[in-house]
Amino acid sequence: MYCFHNVILQKDDNYILKNIKRKFTLVLVKPSHYDDDGYVIQWFRSSMPANSLACLYGLAFECNKEKILGKNVELEIHAFDEANTHINTEKIVSLLENADDGMLMLVGVQSNQFPHSLDIARPLREKGIKVVVGGFHVSGTMSMLKERDAYVQKALDMGVSIFSGEAEGRLGQVLIDATNDKLKPIYNYLDDLPDIDNVAIPLLPTERVHLTAGSTTSFDAGRGCPFTCSFCTIINVQGQKSRQRSVESIEHIIRFNVEQGLSSFFISDDNFARNKNWECILDKFIELREVHKLKIGFTIQVDTLCHNLPGFIEKSKRAGVKRVFIGLESINPESLVGASKRQNKITDYRAMLLAWKKVGVITCCGYILGFPNDTQESILRDIEIIKKELPVDLLEFFFLTPFPGSEDHQKLHTAGIAMDEDLNQYDANHAVTAHPKMSKENWEETCLKAWKSFYTYEHAETIVKRAMATGTSPGKTMALITWFKGCIHIEKVHPLEGGFFRRKSRKDRRPALPIESPFVFYPKYFAEIIWKHFCWVLLFIRLRLIYKKIRNDPKSREYMDLAIEPLNDNETETRELFQSKAAHKFVEKRLRFKKMRNNVTSVT
Repeated sequence: MYCFHNVILQKDDNYILKNIKRKFTLVLVKPSHYDDDGYVIQWFRSSMPANSLACLYGLAFECNKEKILGKNVELEIHAFDEANTHINTEKIVSLLENADDGMLMLVGVQSNQFPHSLDIARPLREKGIKVVVGGFHVSGTMSMLKERDAYVQKALDMGVSIFSGEAEGRLGQVLIDATNDKLKPIYNYLDDLPDIDNVAIPLLPTERVHLTAGSTTSFDAGRGCPFTCSFCTIINVQGQKSRQRSVESIEHIIRFNVEQGLSSFFISDDNFARNKNWECILDKFIELREVHKLKIGFTIQVDTLCHNLPGFIEKSKRAGVKRVFIGLESINPESLVGASKRQNKITDYRAMLLAWKKVGVITCCGYILGFPNDTQESILRDIEIIKKELPVDLLEFFFLTPFPGSEDHQKLHTAGIAMDEDLNQYDANHAVTAHPKMSKENWEETCLKAWKSFYTYEHAETIVKRAMATGTSPGKTMALITWFKGCIHIEKVHPLEGGFFRRKSRKDRRPALPIESPFVFYPKYFAEIIWKHFCWVLLFIRLRLIYKKIRNDPKSREYMDLAIEPLNDNETETRELFQSKAAHKFVEKRLRFKKMRNNVTSVT
């Protein structure tokens, strides 16, 4: 139904509409998910930028510039990240009803966000408002499962349209279908991955980016990963073939954001080291920093083999990389092989981490808990080895989770093995299936003990001493330690889902749980705020005192321990990292392979 306010001329009993302007409102929402008490995880400032939201906003912005809906249609775009913005469905309804037409798109929806996405969509669909849902849960399940996922079917039953695949070159058609009231139930582009060489750039309005801690924005320089990790969903959605944005397009992204006053970037490529254009991209960043004097910094994600790429780490430093995320996953070779993570070689871990230490880049490593042979004792023992022998700055722990869209999930689903039916739990911070050696309670207890074991005050001091000795920023390192330790022990959320100042709305609770009385909710909420801030202050003071003690120590730059001492040839014989049965077998296999390769080289 449209409201037209311009001139209407009558001729031969027909109405001719002349010079009529219409407004189509597109609301883009990146949803959050519920915590264990049923409240949406939301902050005054969130920690991670939403790249899917930036990509869709950039595509919609381009559609508006190209007048894809017609010269007389204004495309009004609103973008919200629920991690830092309260999503009020009544306000969304008001935005859409005040336009001539409109639509809500829930973008980048992961499995744990899907139940809440349906709760957002339901009241809008009851009012006849068009809703489209896309993201990794939709795309992953459609890619890997023969039958329809139960939650996706719920969305379809509500009249929600489903978008599977990537939106470049396709969003315009969805918008046209929406304006013509001809939205399809399913848009499936999984078998047609688009060329992203010179597509619309990811972008967000400055006021939205400032709701992210550090005003960090994001973009993907490329998509696709050549590896076959069984727990990964990305390879089954974005493929294993590397696709890249052009260097010119990436430069445009950087300059556009710098003009808005934004200088911190998260490059969301699952593995930037496997982007075929990595060297050209880093060279461009170096040029922008060293020639054009742009003050820009980056966080990237790479694999454990990145140090073998000539010049990669050194150029990353010059390009402004401040922090790097690496999927370490395990120090047990059998677990790595079982997860198809064959590219991870424990004999390379120290060389790789020391290479990043040498250039002063902070390393944050992912570590998975719950491989089939894991026990609480083995996990805690391995963490102690890591603390002692590997120069890791930050360690992030994740449950081994069969995410819908992964090979692990597909195998369990096909075999009929029980998995938690509540998708809200699939956040890598809950146990969602049975473990052969640990009960659910024991597994979850182990995860909490793992966090506590790594982030002790004593080890925090060790990490900062290593930072001082190697030239890695000790202040930033301690700030991140404070963040990680506080998120787990005070906020009770994973650091990736953390933020500054937890926000809760009394009425925004999961429908299955009761709405609390104001006389119960608000006193409890305010007491929680006071207590948490008291704990944060104590944590900050204690860690700050440790930091100052190290800074004031004239011998701090002379510090040395097993983790940061130079590599030597007999490490596989002397280090505890290589003394397990599985490690012995792996080392022997590597030595045989090296000997064979040397023999072939000598013959040729």
